[in-house]
Amino acid sequence: MTDEAFFSALAQPGIQKLRAYDPGHDLVAFRRRFEGRHLIELGSNENPYGPSARAKEAILATIHDSFRYSDPLGGDLKRALAAKHGVEPASILLGNGSHELLMQFAQVFAGPGVDVVASRFGFAVYAIAAQCAGATLRVAPCNADDHAMPRGHDLDAIATAITPATRLVYLANPNNPTGTWYGADAFAAFMAKVPADVVVVVDEAYAEFVDAPECASALTLQAAYPNLVVTRTFSKAYALAGLRVGFAIAHPGLIAVMERVRESFNVNSAGLAAAEAALGDVEHLDWVVARNAEQRGVLATALRARGLTVFPSQTNFLLTQFAEPGDNARVAKIEAALCEVGVVLRPMVGYGLGHCLRITVGNADENRRLLAALDEVLA
Repeated sequence: MTDEAFFSALAQPGIQKLRAYDPGHDLVAFRRRFEGRHLIELGSNENPYGPSARAKEAILATIHDSFRYSDPLGGDLKRALAAKHGVEPASILLGNGSHELLMQFAQVFAGPGVDVVASRFGFAVYAIAAQCAGATLRVAPCNADDHAMPRGHDLDAIATAITPATRLVYLANPNNPTGTWYGADAFAAFMAKVPADVVVVVDEAYAEFVDAPECASALTLQAAYPNLVVTRTFSKAYALAGLRVGFAIAHPGLIAVMERVRESFNVNSAGLAAAEAALGDVEHLDWVVARNAEQRGVLATALRARGLTVFPSQTNFLLTQFAEPGDNARVAKIEAALCEVGVVLRPMVGYGLGHCLRITVGNADENRRLLAALDEVLA
């Protein structure tokens, strides 16, 4: 028995079969390998334009007090978020990125004998959270490829998958890794079917990038549904991925229960300060969102002109099909060849989409370099 197998046998049943979250390539190693050359990192859905100047100033201002613990309550950031979203501070839960919060919802509301429902091709963390808690994951089928929103959430199928044992549902709008979304009317109809004792977590990590008029935040329904939770992050549109700041908005009673498992000082001082400053710089956020929408359209058009299938997206990435389903080997060769010339995309094998690659929408220069490299590789 290997050392890992020995200790795995000592672990909780859900952990024994659990596979760790796959972050993709070892980007630190890539940065060292391409030091002094131009590395195009388009695999992690980061914001290529960087954070607000106000956020950078706020980070620097925390350095002198870095020997002190951060505010354990995150009071200033909570109050700023509450004011922005029209809720009370008691409705806000802060996390070390929204990833931590997604895991904690399963820790609190799931467990052995409990069902957790998520859609096929949903964010990988939902399945990890359910398994880690020892719960049963019920995977609802996604929309068919011939649907207007291929591989997107089928809300009717998700509602059908809810059983008397279900206590938690994970949704994402827009969804990672597909970029797909569902409309406000469809979501309202879905919530009307969900029992009051089922907590619905809507992951809105990419909400700031949305410009489709039918796609509205789940926050508009929270007053009617105390079991509805919305999670968001400062990692994407606000470009604070390295500082790890996320938050959830929900009924104060639900948040009070979640606070019982929140780790002490889970958001560091630099993260708290930067997030509050970034939240106040609406002009920078609007500029970033406009640049992303512009480049998303340009890149999608250029990829389609090369004969590739690009799926609809309301995010800062494009799920792109490079081969017929099942022809994973060809796509792996393309992806590896791009890595050799310093262009990093995200393989989708772990999601069962090995014939696709997920491409972060870069800035104009990064996208031009990507397309030039792609032309060489495809040739």
